Amino acid sequence: MKEYWQEISALTLRWIRRLSRERFSMLFTLVQPMLFWLIFFGNLFQRAADTQVVQAPNYISFLAAGVVVMTVLNNGLAGGVDLLFDKENGFLERLMSTPIRRSSIILSRFLFVMGVTSLQVLVILGVAFLFGVRPATGLLGVAVILLIGMLFGVGLTAISMAMAFSVKSHGDFFSVLGFLSLPMIFLSSALVPLSAMPAWMSFLARFNPMTWAIDAVRPLILSSWAEALPKVAMVLVVMAVFDALCLYGGARVFRKAMG
Repeated sequence: MKEYWQEISALTLRWIRRLSRERFSMLFTLVQPMLFWLIFFGNLFQRAADTQVVQAPNYISFLAAGVVVMTVLNNGLAGGVDLLFDKENGFLERLMSTPIRRSSIILSRFLFVMGVTSLQVLVILGVAFLFGVRPATGLLGVAVILLIGMLFGVGLTAISMAMAFSVKSHGDFFSVLGFLSLPMIFLSSALVPLSAMPAWMSFLARFNPMTWAIDAVRPLILSSWAEALPKVAMVLVVMAVFDALCLYGGARVFRKAMG
């Protein structure tokens, strides 16, 4: 077990060092979600949004939960891209020939992706705080938000790594990534509440795990524990099912690709 954790920590450190050498990418990774979605999009629709419809003091307060979960979505679905590049340049094949447990590659990538995502979420909540959005459930609520994000990220990262092992090129990967991410964002309660959607979109959004994550995060930011706890309990069940299905499918793809 000691050797196993050593493998995981060494591979995780590799991802961190790779990102640290790409300072522009690291800065853009941290700034992009809150800059484009929270600041630009939030302020753009600040006056257009009806506070009675969104049931929030203002649109930025409503949007904060959506931006948090969108960040998890985008990072999770893009989590396998570095593995794909390693596969294309032959490094992954050389790595697999070493006497390490193959699951350490998957776990290290997940830890790295979730670490970066958690940092982004904290930055987003910090920027939202500057716009007057104070999490109603305090620091414990922020910790629960990070937990929900990690649970959602497990399934998303499994999907991403399954794509990395199954597609032939990074062009195909990004095509599938765009096809998945945009429908999941618009068919969720990230930008508008379900009650404001057309009936068919609202119906489809209820089958989107992203909607359940957002609906659990939003009361942690806007309301109270009394309103948030039932939704948090529900999202834990939904994420358990979602993650189990994604991990099962991802494991089958991994075994088929790597033997």
